[in-house]
Amino acid sequence: MEFDGEFELDGVPPEKAWIVLSDPMAVRDSLKGCRYITPMDDDFNFDEYEPEEDVEMLPDADPEIIAERAFVEGQKYAALMQVGVGSVKPRFETTVTIDERDSENFRMVATGGGDASGSSFSMESGMQIHGLEDGEGSRIEWWTEADISGRIAQLGSRVIKPVANKIVNNFFSSIEQQMTDVDEDANSGVTDRLRNML
Repeated sequence: MEFDGEFELDGVPPEKAWIVLSDPMAVRDSLKGCRYITPMDDDFNFDEYEPEEDVEMLPDADPEIIAERAFVEGQKYAALMQVGVGSVKPRFETTVTIDERDSENFRMVATGGGDASGSSFSMESGMQIHGLEDGEGSRIEWWTEADISGRIAQLGSRVIKPVANKIVNNFFSSIEQQMTDVDEDANSGVTDRLRNML
């Protein structure tokens, strides 16, 4: 199954969009049904992991903390997702690897997969951020190729695609709000300091 699209962020330059989209915590907070996204090793246990609470977020967080937890090329991450598709609400234990993270061209590519009771998926996903011609905003191009099996796959693309599109639209709307919050606090110089670290 293939999904792709574009999303425009008015008044948010690519550098600022990249900063927020590089923060696993910002991504977690924008993905409905996501309990956590965290770096993982071979001993990681989904049942035992307790996500951090009260994590500092932009624009208040220390830029060094944001830069330290930013996605890393080659790193594997664990994500716990619960997504409702029709009457099915599986809890996916998901593993994602950042295969490519190109800060100069604002491009990121990830692969991964997950399992839930009676359903599973594997996917390759990516995004690239472009500046708009007016120099005032960003256009985010995103794409995903997914193989879905089990109970969710039986629902078919007519049910799955609208749910996926809703999740993506909610995600980018939330990201845009987070960027607006950062923008309004631009006097703090947080984004300029982060730009040099990421």
